[in-house]
Amino acid sequence: MSLRKRQRSASSSRLATLSSPPSPPRAASSSASSPLLSFPKADLFLRLHLDPSPSPDDDDDCHPAPAPFLDLHVSSASLNRSRYFAALLSDRWCPPPSSSSSPAGRLSLAVPVSSPSCPRPFHAHVEVLRLLHTLDFAGTIRAPADALDLLPVALQLLFDACVEACIRFLEAVPWSVDEEARVLDIAPLLPADEAADLLARVSLPPTAASVAAAAARSPSEAMLHGLIHSAIHGHPVPAATKAFVAMLLKDYPSRDCVHKVLDEAFLSRLDTVKELMGKYASPDFRIAVDSDEREAIQKLNLHSAVLNVKHLLWLIERMVDMRVADNAVKLWSEQVALAADLQKLLTDADMWRNMAPGLPMLVTRCTLRLANSVVIGETLVSRQVRMKLVRSWLPVLNVCRDIAQPMHSGYKSTNCQELEETFLQIISTLPVQDAQELLQQCLGFSTRSVDDCQHLVAAFKTWFRRAARAPQGGED
Repeated sequence: MSLRKRQRSASSSRLATLSSPPSPPRAASSSASSPLLSFPKADLFLRLHLDPSPSPDDDDDCHPAPAPFLDLHVSSASLNRSRYFAALLSDRWCPPPSSSSSPAGRLSLAVPVSSPSCPRPFHAHVEVLRLLHTLDFAGTIRAPADALDLLPVALQLLFDACVEACIRFLEAVPWSVDEEARVLDIAPLLPADEAADLLARVSLPPTAASVAAAAARSPSEAMLHGLIHSAIHGHPVPAATKAFVAMLLKDYPSRDCVHKVLDEAFLSRLDTVKELMGKYASPDFRIAVDSDEREAIQKLNLHSAVLNVKHLLWLIERMVDMRVADNAVKLWSEQVALAADLQKLLTDADMWRNMAPGLPMLVTRCTLRLANSVVIGETLVSRQVRMKLVRSWLPVLNVCRDIAQPMHSGYKSTNCQELEETFLQIISTLPVQDAQELLQQCLGFSTRSVDDCQHLVAAFKTWFRRAARAPQGGED
């Protein structure tokens, strides 16, 4: 093993570079004694070295200390996912092979100095290089700071897939004030069409976005579909069965297959709930000859609705945990009619309290789980879907807040107020004009004392700060 390391070290010192400037000497780096970072199927050496721009006051006779560097063993096939590296490795730029040189090549990449005190100057470049090899964007980009660190490097290397993933994540999640400032700094570096949705959140001119459609069914989905059906319907020990099916879904190798099966099950349960609530709200049931018969039918419908909303909540939990809840959020955001039927039911206090007392809490939990997954970036959806989600279910939240007053305080504190805060977070991700419309409908959140509605105060302060800012990315 030591012989192999010595051979690799000796070989790397003899490799010629494909870039014109020679690599700095290894002895100049604090990383000289550290092991070489290697990626799978590596066939190239890449040296990252700091490239501080010289000061005009520097003396030409004064030789600065060698800049730190980091050597990596990388795969040329993976690097070709970057248009920068693809051009660098093309036949046009590669020198002809010589018999005296090693068959493996060496590349050199200058890393700008972001801050002299930065403890990890190569971190963002290494992460982007790792993404070139793995394409694991969902596992790497988990916070706005991650996307903002990776995006400049992805732009530098013309790594289009990474740029798209960073922009999509940033567009879909809330930002802190500092993160918003970083977005404003980097937006001019982006193409106008890609920066439009980001700028729409911090300045007045809004733009539209597009959506894609879904696919067909495969035979392997039948087993998963049957397992979900068994977990939902009539098993003697439903809790244990659901836990087991949830484990199988999580461990199943094809996420696309699981996505389709859960989408189908969610749509089926949602259609059943809509049908049952539609029967309750239908005037045909109001003119039944026998009022006792009408009450019995309504009781049966409401009990069935409660059961199906419980199944719906279980499906939502699975979809959110597996990060495949995008279609569920979109469908839930379009349920204007269902939300209206629920409002009719909730205004009839005697009916739902006697027949379905748990229904408001279950519906609120479904909305909260989906909305919270959007806020923390587990589920990425377009701004149109985020806006419709708040617009469709905000009236139901307002009704639930009113009926929660005579109920125990636990329901209100753990559901309604948390959903208020989540909706306000989603509103903060919308363009200024859209946020203005929805915030005006949230004034009911202030019915408690001012000290109890700081989330609403913060939301309005954020909106006023953005509305006062000069337009970005265009003419005044």
